[in-house]
Amino acid sequence: MGKLLVVMLLGMFLASESVEALDYGEALNKSILFFEGQRSGKLPTNQRVKWRAESGMSDGASANVNLIGGYYDAGDNVKFVWPMSFTTTLLSWAALEYQNEITSVKQIGYLRSTIKWGTNFILRAHTSPNMLYTQIIVVGKDQKIWTHLELFYSISSSSPGSEVAGEAAAALAAASLVFKPVDSIFSSTLLNHAKSLFEFADKYRGSYQASCPFYCSHSGYQEFYNGTNDLEKFKTDVESFVCALMPGSSSQQIKPTPGGILFIRDNSNLQYVTTATTILLHYSNTLTKAGVGSIQCGSTQFTVSQIRNFAKSQVDYILGNNPLKMSYMVGFGTKYPTQPHHRGSSLPSIQSKPEKIDCNGGFSYYSSDTPNPNVHIGAIVGGPNSSDQYSDKRTDYSHAEPTTYINAAFIGPVAAMISSSQQTYI
Repeated sequence: MGKLLVVMLLGMFLASESVEALDYGEALNKSILFFEGQRSGKLPTNQRVKWRAESGMSDGASANVNLIGGYYDAGDNVKFVWPMSFTTTLLSWAALEYQNEITSVKQIGYLRSTIKWGTNFILRAHTSPNMLYTQIIVVGKDQKIWTHLELFYSISSSSPGSEVAGEAAAALAAASLVFKPVDSIFSSTLLNHAKSLFEFADKYRGSYQASCPFYCSHSGYQEFYNGTNDLEKFKTDVESFVCALMPGSSSQQIKPTPGGILFIRDNSNLQYVTTATTILLHYSNTLTKAGVGSIQCGSTQFTVSQIRNFAKSQVDYILGNNPLKMSYMVGFGTKYPTQPHHRGSSLPSIQSKPEKIDCNGGFSYYSSDTPNPNVHIGAIVGGPNSSDQYSDKRTDYSHAEPTTYINAAFIGPVAAMISSSQQTYI
């Protein structure tokens, strides 16, 4: 087993050396820029993604609340507070864990702005202590219409969703730490709402599974209330997860593709890869800070360096070190997806086509076999199949659709790869 592990890790190292060195600073810059293309609401004067126009300017009006802003979660025109909160939590973790690396390439200001755009919407959606608007969507229709429609969903004391309120609390609490050194008043506002949301989640216990149309919970409610302060159990659980990922582990459960990317399921697989890589790197950092050099996975021992190298191989695969020699980040490298499953990117911008496109008219663009007219720089798509193949078809949403939570989970890992000598991007 030990010899096999050495061969596999050597292979990954040689593969990484066989391609041109990757510019992680550029990848971080574009990962953050992606979020400007996902913005909803009134755009700021310093908006860098020019094809994205103002949208959703009346969101919430029919319910007499202000739900303007936030992020469209993927290639659609809907806003979900749960994934938006998860996205914001991941972005905040990256800003806290890798502040020095992100600052070294002049991206910390952009990242804070990205976090604030999400938190501002969560604050607006939390209209009272026991009310949180969770979705703006037309159930069963948005995915069939290549334009924007809306309907509101919320959780309250009479219709709870503890998992969503809990994740929103986590997002605001994490963001409060990000802003504490630079804007103490805003940080306090975030923390106060976080406390209120957590009290709401705890006092009115109920699963979101009972009432949600999309992004429903399957285990979050049990996880929320079965959490533990037992650090030893937490350590055991994390290491079991790491062992389930590492090649050569006797308890490996997640097998990589022939090209080396972790493969969990054939539907937006890179969301699982980026979140798993986030955990690998966070835990390797934790081990280093604790002065622990390795973990034991059955009969195999993995050093911190081996864990980090495997995490690096996942980052590198996404950026182009793969059998197709293509980046799965739009605009990075010379070969990348040209037809992301994304409404705003695939439709002509209002600047180039100011006349209205009706609900059915959008499908001529959807079914077109030409590159998207708006290059959504930084968007990481769902990724290849289990054989490392990618068709680059807009209609193949399982592989071609970018999401905020893929990118959010990638920012920490790619920041971890940056050295202080990287080039600056502005």
